Amino acid sequence: MNPNLFFSALRARFGVFAIAFCATVLVATVVSLLLPKTYRATTSLVVDTKEEQSLSSALLTPERERIAYIQTQVDIITSEKVARLVVRDLKLAENPIAREMFEKKEGGRGSIEDWLAALLLEWLKVETSQSSIIQVSFNYGDPKVAAEVANAFAKAYIETVLELRVEPTRQAAVWFDEQAKTLRANLEATQARLSAYQKREGIVATDERLDVELTRLTDLSTQLVKAQDQVFDLQSREQTSATPAQQLARERLPDVMSNPHIQKLTADLLTGEARLQELASQYGVNYPLYQRQLAENRARRQKLDAEMRNLMAGISNARYQSEQRAAELKKAIAAQRARLLEVRDNRGELAVLTRDAETAQKAYESAMQRFVVSQVESRASQTHVSVLNPAMAPRKPYRPKVALNIALSTVVGTMLGLGIVILMEMSDRRVRSRLDLDVAPAVPVLGVLNAWKPSERLMLSGPGGVERVLPSPV
Repeated sequence: MNPNLFFSALRARFGVFAIAFCATVLVATVVSLLLPKTYRATTSLVVDTKEEQSLSSALLTPERERIAYIQTQVDIITSEKVARLVVRDLKLAENPIAREMFEKKEGGRGSIEDWLAALLLEWLKVETSQSSIIQVSFNYGDPKVAAEVANAFAKAYIETVLELRVEPTRQAAVWFDEQAKTLRANLEATQARLSAYQKREGIVATDERLDVELTRLTDLSTQLVKAQDQVFDLQSREQTSATPAQQLARERLPDVMSNPHIQKLTADLLTGEARLQELASQYGVNYPLYQRQLAENRARRQKLDAEMRNLMAGISNARYQSEQRAAELKKAIAAQRARLLEVRDNRGELAVLTRDAETAQKAYESAMQRFVVSQVESRASQTHVSVLNPAMAPRKPYRPKVALNIALSTVVGTMLGLGIVILMEMSDRRVRSRLDLDVAPAVPVLGVLNAWKPSERLMLSGPGGVERVLPSPV
């Protein structure tokens, strides 16, 4: 059926189409107005992936684990445990109407709490998105009751999550307490064996770095290094001779520079040399004052050389004493090393006992740490869930949606009216135009009359009478 035939059939049967359309819209409108109103109250919950009251480190949850975690929370909200808790919190089992409905539908078989919990779950809807927000919605005919039940589900869910978190940690704390007692007894026994062995062998410290013998060896080694450094330093000082270049280096020695008497003699000698040059330039080398100053400078030089020799003799004596001290330290270190080797040979069993004690100590500390963590977390009073927006009594009903139902009935009525027209046309085909004859099979056509058009010239003209309007047949 082409569009022209369809529209011609629709015009011919428009009454049937209008009746079907109006009947559909009217029925949908009446049914929508007569249906009981249902209100939806929604509570928004924020579910965080980290624990605030926890001693464990809070890490960011990967995306896949976060989605699985949110889905787990949804399953907890829609669980029978939470629904039964809502029934107990709202005391729905004590409602006479609820008891009457339970007796009527179930005949008193089973538990009324389980029946009410299953009924609440049928009217409950939980929705999530890409965020950490969970929408808990409850549908009911009374808006206040819908809001109360939605908030009750949120409260019961938070209590259930807290219970699921606290109860395992409480049991773990009890178990770790028992294990800690056993591990402590083992630790005390191990430490007792270690102490008995130390007393029997005369060992003061279990760590060789803290042992007296090793400490003494370290001190002796340090003293030997200092003594050898002192010997090397004194040898380098002693190698200073009386040549002019080495004389200047000797005068710059720390011992010389720190000796006030030598510094005074050096200053007086420098002053005398300057005075001698002044007298030589003024009076000449044969002048009595010049000769007297020259004699004084020679005496000062001899005295300075004598002091320097005494100082160098003291350095040689100190070098000899340092060498003797270094030799004694070497002998003491050798004896101390022999003592350490002797003590180390007797420490095989001590090392085993020490490792046993350390292992027992670590096991006990780990158990106590886990016990403390479990005990603290078992006393948690908060969860990772918080109410973002509590449910409020809705003002408008959620169902029925009259406007949407009328819009849908308009579309359905239109499709239904068109379908009835098409079915009637297919069952009772009528000819309304030339196009109907074109599609109809085995229908003889005598001629086709087109639409009337005025002639371009007069049909009656001329003195002789009427002219032919139609051409003569051939």
